[in-house]
Amino acid sequence: MAFALTLGGVTFLLAVIWGSPLIELMRRLKLGKQIRIEGPKTHFSKMGTPAMGGVLIIGWVVLVTILVNSVRIFRNLEIAESVIIPLGVLISYSILGGIDDYQGFKRRPGIGMLARYKIIYQLAIALFAAILLYWRVNDQHGWMAIPTVPFLVDIGIWYVPIAAFIITASANAVNLTDGLDGLAGIIAATAFAAYSIIAFLQDQQFLVTFAFVVVGACFAFLWYNAHPAQMFMGDVGSQALGGALGTVALMTNQWLILPVIALVPLATTLSTMLQVGSAVLSRRFLGRDIRPFKMAPLHNHFVLLGWSETQIVQRWWLIGILGAMVGIALALI
Repeated sequence: MAFALTLGGVTFLLAVIWGSPLIELMRRLKLGKQIRIEGPKTHFSKMGTPAMGGVLIIGWVVLVTILVNSVRIFRNLEIAESVIIPLGVLISYSILGGIDDYQGFKRRPGIGMLARYKIIYQLAIALFAAILLYWRVNDQHGWMAIPTVPFLVDIGIWYVPIAAFIITASANAVNLTDGLDGLAGIIAATAFAAYSIIAFLQDQQFLVTFAFVVVGACFAFLWYNAHPAQMFMGDVGSQALGGALGTVALMTNQWLILPVIALVPLATTLSTMLQVGSAVLSRRFLGRDIRPFKMAPLHNHFVLLGWSETQIVQRWWLIGILGAMVGIALALI
């Protein structure tokens, strides 16, 4: 744990130095945020803010993880899978998110990749990772931990589709959460810190180190993403962090408590589903548009209620910390 915490701090120091050069590079490449017309009017002032800042997180997580674990990876491939699989998911979703971001700048301003294509690629990455998790990691194929139950439960081959769903859903949930300055980064860092503690209790040292490296990199990004943000995360970071979080949860077998630890992304996703579903059904059956929120995702609803971004982010972070605390408690009983 001491090594993992130190490495997280070192990652923060290394990454934060490169934040300003990255912002300047994104400005020169004209990788600025495109604001959708239907979004909150208060967001229009953010137009043009560099919007692929997730590269700062992913780049340093990949570099530090490979440097620290390279020798052990070659010596013991079986143990190294504990790092290779979540790192592979992180990189794969980052590439997909980067393509989505780039299309949002150049080909489909403010929109990006079509949702039907993006979900196919997300599921393909998640399914491949789920298969690797089922057949390769720790010889515990298809196991899950249930709070208060003192033994692991084997769900067999059903683990594969469930794991693929969890990884995909987690990637999209964190992506939807990335809507206010500092929100996605602090929520993701809190969730990874929670799972690093759970992994430590399970003596999964590789996973502990990976998770705290992610935390350190997220903190470096938050240095520049604090309100008013100098750069945004973009899908290149949010999809990658969400997918990796789902993978880490699966590798600890404590994936049933992921909705508790990731309570804010869960609420964000459910609010979006309720908003879209109620609008479609009300128009079809009632002939008028009925929506439960002023705007989705949920944080935009509170923006329109008059809450400041700082208030929302700080309060959502408090909820995230409480969710993480409850989640760790559930993992211990």
